[in-house]
Amino acid sequence: MQKGLRIYVGLAAALFTIALLSSYSGFRAGNNGGAGENLPQVIKSVSLDRDFSFAGESLPTKNFDVRERLEKELLINSYLHANTLINIKRTARYFPLIEKILAENDLPNDLKYFPVIESNLSNAVSSAGARGLWQFMKSSADFYGLEVNEEVDERYHIEKSTRAGIKYLKDLKARFGSWALVAAAYNMGPTRLAKDIKLQRAESYYELNLPDETLRYYFRLIAVKDIFENPQQYGFYPENDAYSPLDNFKIVEVKTPILNLGDFARENGTNYRMLKIYNPWMIDSKLSNKTGKTYEVKIPK
Repeated sequence: MQKGLRIYVGLAAALFTIALLSSYSGFRAGNNGGAGENLPQVIKSVSLDRDFSFAGESLPTKNFDVRERLEKELLINSYLHANTLINIKRTARYFPLIEKILAENDLPNDLKYFPVIESNLSNAVSSAGARGLWQFMKSSADFYGLEVNEEVDERYHIEKSTRAGIKYLKDLKARFGSWALVAAAYNMGPTRLAKDIKLQRAESYYELNLPDETLRYYFRLIAVKDIFENPQQYGFYPENDAYSPLDNFKIVEVKTPILNLGDFARENGTNYRMLKIYNPWMIDSKLSNKTGKTYEVKIPK
């Protein structure tokens, strides 16, 4: 009985593999209802024979280690087709606000790519508990003035968290001097980075031997920047249906408790789902507001 079962399972697995390979071949050839027609037929390397920079700092690509690390991130991010394309589409929704706040703080426009690699321009939650576009831990959120409790989490407030994230980047730049080191500090924490700089006697970011994620972090920023600025060069054509900004709303000031956000939404001419999309910082179904604080709630028109 067991021998017969093994033969049956082995035969089924073989047939499945053959079917899968046949389906893959057809997909690559563009015979799957046209689905393969727009996919790259050849996986090729990327050109590094040009200048790369981030926030005005040039990348020393004559260094073989730098070149290889950059190439790795360009290849990984350019062949993550769905994820990269969605992120490019999201830039139309989020970049205008981020660029505006960066300009107000006289900071380089390239810093807008931090939330791309931190959260894929979404209100993500990490396994360590970091949240929002800029992936603040609660302690950092508290330090930079973001309200975090059972009903309100301003790490999800796009404008407030962006202002806090940019303030944090500005503080790191004042401490470490270069944007490459700022990127490392943002990823691994400034205290640990400062300790490693001292221990390794490093004079620049490129002399540091750091955890793999941090070694990759700065190069991911540069790779994403290059892909987003030259999408067609990498096979991405997002311009026809980018995600529009959520800017068609009115502000309703709330100073009293809201017992039920569903009722509040209906009373203001919208629904619970839309209220949450425009105000992701409201994380409960109510807003107790025991302190009588004034909240600005966006109501989509």
